Amino acid sequence: MSHSEFAIPAGVGVAIVAPGGYPPDEAALERGIALLEKQSCLVHNYYDPADKYQRFGGIDMARVAQLHAAADDPDVQVVMALRGGYGLSRILPMLDFSYLAESGKHFVGHSDFTALHMGLLATGGAISFAGPMVCGDFGCSQPSDYTLTHFWRCLTQSTHAVTAQTPQNPAIEAEGILWGGNLAMLTHLLGSPYFPQIEDGILFVEDVNEHPYRIERMLLQLLHAGVLGRQQAILLGDFSSYRLSEYDNGYDFNAMLAYMRSRVATPILSGLPFGHITDKLTLPVGCRAQLVSQKHELQLRMSGYPALAP
Repeated sequence: MSHSEFAIPAGVGVAIVAPGGYPPDEAALERGIALLEKQSCLVHNYYDPADKYQRFGGIDMARVAQLHAAADDPDVQVVMALRGGYGLSRILPMLDFSYLAESGKHFVGHSDFTALHMGLLATGGAISFAGPMVCGDFGCSQPSDYTLTHFWRCLTQSTHAVTAQTPQNPAIEAEGILWGGNLAMLTHLLGSPYFPQIEDGILFVEDVNEHPYRIERMLLQLLHAGVLGRQQAILLGDFSSYRLSEYDNGYDFNAMLAYMRSRVATPILSGLPFGHITDKLTLPVGCRAQLVSQKHELQLRMSGYPALAP
C-alpha cells in the first residue's frame, strides 16, 4: 500500500482526550503531537498533565468533560484517545452518548476505549473506529508505517479493504456488522446498557497479558450468554505477552483455540492484525463488512462508515 492511494486532508482537527489513564511517559505525548502536526493535523489537546488523578487522566468528571468538549469543538473532526489503561468504566453513566454521536466526530482508540465504542454502538448505532492512540502509536519511538497508513486510508476513504496472511483457518464467506474490541472490556460490559445486541455480525476480539485459560473463560462467558452463537464469524486479533508454565502441561493458545472451535458452531478465525501490537489495522466499529477466509489468507472489506471530508 502506497501513500499515493490516499491523502490526509490538510488541517484535520485532532482532539486528544484522556478518558482512561495518563501517559507513563509524557515525552510520548509530545512525540505524538509532533507527528500529528507533521501530518498537517491541527491538534487540540484536552489533556493537562497537572490534572492527572491517581492512575487516571483526571478526576471522573474532568475526563467526561474532555470528551464532551472535544465533541463540542467545531474545529475537531477526530477525537483520539491518549492511551487506554482503565477509566472509561467509571464514566459510562455520565457520558451523553447521543451528544457524542450527533457531533459527527470520528472517535478513535482501542483497549479500554472499547467501552466507548460499545456504548456508542449500543445506544444509537453510531460508528466509531478501533485504531491507534496517541502515546502507544503516534508517540512511540518508532511509529509503524503500517499502522499509520491503514489509519489514514480508512478514515479518508468510504471503503477500506485489507488482506492478511493467517494461520490455518476455516474457509468461509460472511457478511454482517463488524463490531468488537478488547475481550476483557466486552465481557465486562455484558448485560449492561452499553453492550450492543448484534445479530449475524462479525465479531473481532483481542487482548494482552491474558493467559489462554483466561481468554477461554471470557470466550465461554460470551458463548454461554448467547453472543457467539448469534454471529456469522469470530475474528481473533493479537493475544500476546502472557506466560505459560509447567503447570499448563501442554495447554497453550492453540489448545485453547482447538477447544473453543470444538464447542462453538460459529467459525473462529485467527490472525487478524489488530490489538496491542505495533502493526495494527483500523476497524470501523459498526460498519458493514464482507469477510472471505481461505486456509492461509483473510480478506476483509469494510463499508458504510463516515469518511473524513476531503
